[in-house]
Amino acid sequence: MAALFGLRVRRLREAAGLTQSELGKRAHTHSTRINQIERTTGSKPTLKLAQALDGALAADGLLADLWPYVYREAFPDWSRKFMALSERAVGIRQYMAAVVPGLLQTEDYARALLSVGLTLKSPEQLEERLAARLGRQARLTEPDGPELWIVLDEAILYRSVGGPAVMRAQLGRLLEAAMHPRITLQVLPLSSGEHYPMGGSLEILTLPDGFEAAYVEGAGYGQLIEEPEEVKDFAVAYDRLRALALPPNMSLDMIRSAMEGTYLAERIPSRSEHRSLAQVQLQQRGGWQLRRGRRHPPRHRPRP
Repeated sequence: MAALFGLRVRRLREAAGLTQSELGKRAHTHSTRINQIERTTGSKPTLKLAQALDGALAADGLLADLWPYVYREAFPDWSRKFMALSERAVGIRQYMAAVVPGLLQTEDYARALLSVGLTLKSPEQLEERLAARLGRQARLTEPDGPELWIVLDEAILYRSVGGPAVMRAQLGRLLEAAMHPRITLQVLPLSSGEHYPMGGSLEILTLPDGFEAAYVEGAGYGQLIEEPEEVKDFAVAYDRLRALALPPNMSLDMIRSAMEGTYLAERIPSRSEHRSLAQVQLQQRGGWQLRRGRRHPPRHRPRP
């Protein structure tokens, strides 16, 4: 993919009648960097550079669209295959023990997590990883997006990532996401005791043809499982986690309580306060119009 990217850059540059030096100036980089990209001899282009080249060459998004595939070549084969399967999946079941899953992370939460990566080498690489992670979230809002079922360990709610303000926004994002008809959230309470996989994550992917794959991950490693019998065992393990977890409504109450009780820098109305406010609004003159969008006034009791 890096070679294809370089070939496209060279052909577009030549079609535009530009030298490598001229293109470098337009893309705010050096001619040597353009040469490296075209010959695939240097490091892979960053997202920012891919976008700059796209604009300088009037590529209409071609180079920017190619960049994620170039970026993936930095990952092991099994990881790239997992990403490809994830993009096609019609069903995603996840258990997370340490952090909010990438599909539901806010930008600030994701940035805080990615900033502590042991393999992070530069601010540019951080931006690349952040863009790739947030870009995958677009699938959730597509008409044919996957059904997403997530079980979160309770510890995630209280592990402050990025500080109170970031965590408050992240928990709010979880509550917002849970309102989507294709997303279900459950919290696995600490009182559930030992379970598999403690300390790691588990994901089950269901493809359009019914094929399923499992993916397990811990700190610094990951494994993709495709053998049907093994995947079946992991699916059973996931179902046991769902059985141990709180029901969705109780899970949302726990998330809301963590947001209100632990990260109090800004006061957030509780569910009971929301209900009280709604009752006051309904009792005010004209409040009947808020009820289910009714246009007619409420009935009055006949006078004695």
